[in-house]
Amino acid sequence: MFKSGFVNIIGYPNAGKSTLINCLLNDKLSIITEKAQTTRHKILGIENTDDYQLIFTDNPGFTKPANIVHEYMNKKVKESITDGDIILYVVDLSSKSTNYDNLNDKLKKIKVPLIIVLNKIDKVDQQILEDVSKSWSKEFNNAEIWTVSALKNFNVENLKERIIKLLPQGPKYFPEEQWTDKSERFFVNEIIREKIFKNFKEEIPYSSEVITEKFKYRNKIFRISSSIIVERNSQKAIIIGNKGLSLKNLATQSRIELEKFFNQKVFLEINVKVVKDWRKKIHQLKNFGYN
Repeated sequence: MFKSGFVNIIGYPNAGKSTLINCLLNDKLSIITEKAQTTRHKILGIENTDDYQLIFTDNPGFTKPANIVHEYMNKKVKESITDGDIILYVVDLSSKSTNYDNLNDKLKKIKVPLIIVLNKIDKVDQQILEDVSKSWSKEFNNAEIWTVSALKNFNVENLKERIIKLLPQGPKYFPEEQWTDKSERFFVNEIIREKIFKNFKEEIPYSSEVITEKFKYRNKIFRISSSIIVERNSQKAIIIGNKGLSLKNLATQSRIELEKFFNQKVFLEINVKVVKDWRKKIHQLKNFGYN
């Protein structure tokens, strides 16, 4: 009996959803930073075996919308609650936030298996872990409670085995060789965006988008030309830096990561462009993939 299904991973920002999916797949599908709201798009990660096809979806963190981008992100989360075969609700144990009502109310109504994943157990003591676990068990009588550390890869393999057992019988939704629904250009954009999050502070990462205008492979070299889109000239100046050193450093880090990703030599050119208030313009958002 062949099994298959969509396992949708949801939660609030910075709960460790992307770290968890990378761990479950034993591969880097989603970019990871210490900042909240790094993930903006829904991403599929597919694992194929002779017995099952496991399709994980990484989703943006559910957040109070401050702009159209946030509204798009929340829409993707709401869709994932209703169209999955299994739902993983990832909760940051180390967070002091107790306001989970928006997602909790929606999840109590679902009919598919729900697993609440209490993540970051490496950051709390045993008493807190026990108290929080009891609290979530009391809140949800329709869910299994699992405790993991995605960062330390603790108990993740056991969780994966449980997910496989819960998979329904089904077909192969994707060809055996396919491992994601995203293009190579998408991952170029994401890798560059990850470096922006890691190199810059405050509003810069959240005001930036990346598009790849040129992507060619010839003579065993990827030749890539990408642009970082920002909202103001002052942001452009910060990214470029004194004598262009900040941009050069970011491009070098991105190129090294891309060469690991493609396992090929990469020639990378990055420019910085200003599109004023791009997060407020629907036509620009559509151009950047926020459909």
